[in-house]
Amino acid sequence: MHLALPASGTLLFFLFDGRLDGDDPLVHPDDPESRPGARVVYVPAGTATRPHPAPAGLPPYPEVPLTAQAGLTVPSSDAPSVRAAFGEAADSRDWRHHPVNARPFDNALGALDPDPRGSRHRLGGHAVPVQGAVEWEIAHALVGSGASRQDPRLNDEAAKWVLLAQIDTDDAADMMWGDVGTLYWLIRPADLAAGRFEEALFTWQCC
Repeated sequence: MHLALPASGTLLFFLFDGRLDGDDPLVHPDDPESRPGARVVYVPAGTATRPHPAPAGLPPYPEVPLTAQAGLTVPSSDAPSVRAAFGEAADSRDWRHHPVNARPFDNALGALDPDPRGSRHRLGGHAVPVQGAVEWEIAHALVGSGASRQDPRLNDEAAKWVLLAQIDTDDAADMMWGDVGTLYWLIRPADLAAGRFEEALFTWQCC
C-alpha cells in the first residue's frame, strides 16, 4: 500500500502516554475529549525549530536510531479490505466460520510476514492488530459504538481509513504500551494527500 507522504519535512507523533496517570495511554478514539492527547504535526523543510526539554518529573524515552526498509505487509483476516473482497458472506451471522477465519487462511497470511517476531514499527502498509483490525475501532468511534458489524455505515467508514504509523512495544526504547501493546495512527487518504495530518485519529491495543 503506497503511502503518499510529503517529499520533504518532518512528521512528529505526540501521545499523552499516561506515565503520570497509571502508565496506560489515556487517548481513545471513542472519547473525543481525549483525542488532542494524540497528535500528528507536519513540520515543513526549512522551518526554524529548537529542542524542547521533557516536562519536569517526566524522564524522556531513550533515543533509538531507526532505519526504514520497504517491505511487504498483509491485512489481518478481519480487515475491511479482506471482508470486502470476500463479499456479503463475510458479513453473515456465521462470520466466525467463514473461510477467512479458518486456520489455513490465517496461517497463509502469517507466512507472508517477513519478520513475525521483531518489533513492528511501521509507516504505512497494513497494521498488525493485537485485538482485531484497527479500522473497525476508528469506525465504531465515528459511527457509534452501538453499531453492529452488519451496519453498512460501519463498513463504509472503516474502508476510508489507512495506517499512517504504528509504534510497537519496544524494550530498546523502554516503551511498553499497556500489556505488550501497540499504538496506531490512521488517516483518510484524501487528508493525507492534502497534508491535513491534524485529521489523523489514534487508537491502541494491548494483550
